[in-house]
Amino acid sequence: MTSTLHKLYGHSLALLTDLYQLTMAHGYWKSGVAERRAAFHLFFRKNPFKGGYALACGLQHAVEYVENFRFTRSDLDYLATLRGNDDGPLFESGFLDYLDQMGFSCDVDAMPEGTVAFAHEPLVRVRGPIIQGQLLETPLLNMINYSTLIATKAARICQATRGGPVLELGLRRAQGTDGGITASRAAYIGGCIGTSNVLAGKLFGIPVKGTHAHSWVMSFADERESFDVYAQAMPNNCIFLVDTYDTLEGVKNAIAVGDKLRRRGHEMVGIRLDSGDLAHFSIKARQLLDQAGFVDAKIVASNDLDEHIIDSLIGQGAAIGVWGVGTKLATAYDQPALGAVYKLAAVENNNGNNHAGWDYRIKLSEQPIKISNPGILQVRRLSQSGRFSADMIYCQDSGPESGVADPTGSTEIYDINDPTLIHKIVQHDDEVDLLVPIFRNGQRVYDLPDLETVRSHAGDQLSRLDGRIKRFSNPQIYPVGLGRTLHRRKQALIARARGQLKE
Repeated sequence: MTSTLHKLYGHSLALLTDLYQLTMAHGYWKSGVAERRAAFHLFFRKNPFKGGYALACGLQHAVEYVENFRFTRSDLDYLATLRGNDDGPLFESGFLDYLDQMGFSCDVDAMPEGTVAFAHEPLVRVRGPIIQGQLLETPLLNMINYSTLIATKAARICQATRGGPVLELGLRRAQGTDGGITASRAAYIGGCIGTSNVLAGKLFGIPVKGTHAHSWVMSFADERESFDVYAQAMPNNCIFLVDTYDTLEGVKNAIAVGDKLRRRGHEMVGIRLDSGDLAHFSIKARQLLDQAGFVDAKIVASNDLDEHIIDSLIGQGAAIGVWGVGTKLATAYDQPALGAVYKLAAVENNNGNNHAGWDYRIKLSEQPIKISNPGILQVRRLSQSGRFSADMIYCQDSGPESGVADPTGSTEIYDINDPTLIHKIVQHDDEVDLLVPIFRNGQRVYDLPDLETVRSHAGDQLSRLDGRIKRFSNPQIYPVGLGRTLHRRKQALIARARGQLKE
């Protein structure tokens, strides 16, 4: 089956990376440690949009990328042209030969797309030869960062409509071709019912929606004529854009043409408002449509909407049935990047492959939020009666922690940003580990679900999250912390590293 990435690009994406990944890879090769095993984690440090959660997304493209990860002759020929500051070749020919023969052999684990995730939790874990794990950093971040951001934004917007349908209309404002395609897919996973993006419809099977724009109306002598001609040309797709000149007169013109459609055996789908006081005009339009017998006609609203504006419009009693959201969804207008990072957490020593053979690594910072978590990590989600209670990040290489529950029966997790704070999760009746096997020794072992399954999973995940955590303003903080063993390991490594720095 041809991957979406191949359909879009039709060539190798091995060079979709930052140069420093390749210079580090050259260094690993040159120093003889390229095959040394290491563990990396991809995670974000703050929940996006000042919210309480994120919706993991982008795994399908990441899997397709990894599955086809190899350097072509064209890639290697290009790398051979790069020069250092002495005008000599940047990369030795032996290194390029190594890349030519390199076969992917890492283990990759990840949260399935549509899983609710929180700050500091690994979305992806890569374990294998350090050179391969390093080379995956930039492309994985590229594919997971943006998709997760847009899926989360879409989930927030869909929440704001209280169940009202949302259309993603952002292609014309998206950051380039790939941004538009990626945004349409992620928005559908986040809860949108369709997109205006026809290529996304073809690639992913997303329902496509759209009728006409202001230019259609303006190309005719008057608005009524433009509606008449459109109704004759597209009688089964009539949502009339009514605000080109006078909005309420536009509604009346749509009703008149809707009457003609009905007499010809068709039905006007509705009208669209794209400017002005959407609350006021939607209420007035609803009255006019109902009085004329078009009680099923939808009122579609657009015009730079986001979750905050939608929430306000609903609070004002707006009679809007469908929400068209473009710029502020496809561009994640109020937060342009998720800020996910990819950090080394362990390297194998010379003692073997069991957990005793791993040396754990930690990145220090004066900011606690930027101190990384060492080890080979897993995320365990605790639930009570189907509702999410808390998440524990723990050391998978040590196995499920003994003594996780204290004598009272509660589970202790240590706050990441304040190690003196211990969260006691008193009740839970279910536990599940969120990172699932995707690749083993370079071979895919995970069946990619279809898009509808991913979208359904996202909806189920969001339904199991407490509403207070989904608030737009001052959301309640969902408990995420370190297991006891990981907490102690982290504190010991911090103390050791800072002790060394003082010597």
